[in-house]
Amino acid sequence: MTGPHPRFRRAIAIPLGMAMATALAFLPNGSAAAADSARAATTTAADAGPLSYVVNVRAGHGASAYVKKAIAEAGGTIVTSYDEIGVIVVHSANPGFARTIRTVHGVESAGNTRNAPLPAQSTTDVGAPKALTAEELKGAQAVDGQDPLEPLQWDLAAIKADKAHEKSLGSPKVTVGVIDTGVDDTHPDIAPNFNRNASVNCVSGKPDTTDGAWRPGASESPHGTHVAGEIAAARNGVGMTGVAPGVKVAGIKVANPQGYFYTEAVVCGFVWAAEHGVDVTNNSYYTDPWYFNCTDDPDQKALVDAVTRAARFAERKGTVNVAAAGNEKYDLASDAITDPSSPNDGTPSDRVVDPSRCLDIPTQLPGVVTVAATGAKGIKSSFSNYGLGFIDVAAPGGDSTRYQAPAPPATSGLILGTLPGGKWGYMAGTSMASPHVAAVAALIKSTHPHASPALVKALLYAEADRTACTDPYDIDGDGKVDAVCEGPGNYNGFYGWGTVDALDAVTK
Repeated sequence: MTGPHPRFRRAIAIPLGMAMATALAFLPNGSAAAADSARAATTTAADAGPLSYVVNVRAGHGASAYVKKAIAEAGGTIVTSYDEIGVIVVHSANPGFARTIRTVHGVESAGNTRNAPLPAQSTTDVGAPKALTAEELKGAQAVDGQDPLEPLQWDLAAIKADKAHEKSLGSPKVTVGVIDTGVDDTHPDIAPNFNRNASVNCVSGKPDTTDGAWRPGASESPHGTHVAGEIAAARNGVGMTGVAPGVKVAGIKVANPQGYFYTEAVVCGFVWAAEHGVDVTNNSYYTDPWYFNCTDDPDQKALVDAVTRAARFAERKGTVNVAAAGNEKYDLASDAITDPSSPNDGTPSDRVVDPSRCLDIPTQLPGVVTVAATGAKGIKSSFSNYGLGFIDVAAPGGDSTRYQAPAPPATSGLILGTLPGGKWGYMAGTSMASPHVAAVAALIKSTHPHASPALVKALLYAEADRTACTDPYDIDGDGKVDAVCEGPGNYNGFYGWGTVDALDAVTK
């Protein structure tokens, strides 16, 4: 897999032949030929267009007049400046801009955030999800007190969310920010719990609060809408039920029309969350264009610096940041990983990285809750990344029914979620595991409204159900070990501190 690919790759497609008829997976890497063709055209245009950069200076003082002048003299235009964390977003067509500005007194690091030019407002079709059919919707048989599609949601019982709902649905004073591809707040399961004041479009690196700017376009990914429904789909007699159906969700759109999550947008998203009362953020992506950002590279180091500053600022302001571990089956605790996909907006090549020094951001940043995925049988999903010391907790992210089939009446091993346009459908990935954890963190915050992020995380880990290593881990049953889990039952590389527990979140 050496070609570029869309950035919402925390969701994974399960081959339909491996799932039952109702397991309708979203295919994030669909229309590959069209996508490659579009990106090739973009790359060809790179010579004529500007790139985006982050310039990191001392936090809290703003860019000095000297630095501003140096940016202009180097051919840069300041788009916005986050003075509280010392990150300046700059556009420049000068290919030597970063190299020049790094020599300027007062600049701590600087680097380009992309390898392709700033995009026009056009998009590449990445394939539409296959939503539940009318027959499937009609065939769902709910018991009293359930939403119609709840019997299909095996993941709720897996973390005792169904039992938690008997005690509490969560507080409407708690907001989870979905930093993602956008959220369709008109969906009937999302609208009752949508926080418009905490929603924004951060794609340019600068907040856009135009009404509806946080929504995905008609041809953009439904990823963020699916995540939002998993977290807080209202218990309203319509569709499905979220893990925390009483809390609010906000749409913080950071993916551009091509599906890339660039640094300036991610920084904007974290800072916006910090300044608008967001209690928890969900981050089911990695920051483009590098899967792993190596700090011995000056450009990649600048990206790590910028996102680290933004994530830490959010936590200082009271936000718990939760992130997906990734779907490449990587052992993040290994000495070396071959990354074949970076940079994914340029010409990727195989490169060997040390994951302790080359970071997946924001997933591997200090303070971020890193989430592995489990399937319907409660064991690590076939695709989930893992690693002792890297995974904090685990939660349902789905898997092929060939590997982990749920008990009836659920028929799909994937995760049901909301889709734009008032629809519902299945997806799988650590993208789907992370929002389960974000929702449980929101339930903890609902139960303990004055808890700091550190206390919320401590309770999240302490209340998780200890899950021992799956040993041997032979997910496909071919007699060969597919991954090695290290660590004891109370903390290990597959499940971290364990599988999150929603019932404990509302009762302890």
